[in-house]
Amino acid sequence: MIKRVAILGGGLLGGSVAISTKEHFPDVEVVLWARKEQVAAEAREMGLDLASSDFAEVVKGADLVILATPVGTMSKLVKELLELRCEEEFLITDVGSVKRFPHEEIEPLLEGTHVKYVGSHPMAGSEKKGFSAAYGELLDGAACILTSSNMLADAAELELLEFYWTSLGCRVRKLSPEDHDYAVARISHFPHAMASMVAMVGLSFEDIGELAGGGLRDTTRVAAGDPELWAEIMLENRDALQRSVAESISELNTFQAMLEGNDEDGVLKYLMEAKRRRDLI
Repeated sequence: MIKRVAILGGGLLGGSVAISTKEHFPDVEVVLWARKEQVAAEAREMGLDLASSDFAEVVKGADLVILATPVGTMSKLVKELLELRCEEEFLITDVGSVKRFPHEEIEPLLEGTHVKYVGSHPMAGSEKKGFSAAYGELLDGAACILTSSNMLADAAELELLEFYWTSLGCRVRKLSPEDHDYAVARISHFPHAMASMVAMVGLSFEDIGELAGGGLRDTTRVAAGDPELWAEIMLENRDALQRSVAESISELNTFQAMLEGNDEDGVLKYLMEAKRRRDLI
């Protein structure tokens, strides 16, 4: 049973998880760590039990620790966490957009301890960033992927996290870290890359931007996201992402050939198949 949840990171997703946890688990103590005291102050105003830039104060006694920082900093936080609580038993998860890298970095640190790590990835976000943009409903209806290198050994932790995330309104699915990264490269990281490319091509003449309608705005919305965050995500998952990029180049060549050949039937069938696949979601 979870009694205290510590969320490490006060960005959009970390903040939203904290707010939603407070709403759905009123008897659970929800605490948040933020590097900047200003962010911690915002969290306190939202009614969290504790929000502080004091790392040791926040992680003390937490049954569940959620890493909501950039993936590249997670192993450093785990090391600090183990220095404070190496003899204790608790569960670590994260909300990172890639999973193979954190599993490879974190799991060796936990050998010989009573601490377990299972990955989480709630597929929820926005082009906005920071705690000021956080809200509990961000997670409503979102898919959440749980990742484990050993599903059988982590069965109890997976069951606990499934209960936790479904209570926050998510739909849960379990995958290996490798399968997770392959899947999200196609459904998240690749679309973001394409949105950026559409912005580059569609707005190559900036004075025509004022003519754009909803189609361009919708297609490029995610390209307005945090460039530093997304550069890290794409490079960390570059192996899987490159496959999708290569397939997109092939699709563009196919479509270009149909245009060059004035292939009306081919273009119609292509757009109909694209619509059919889009309608699946």
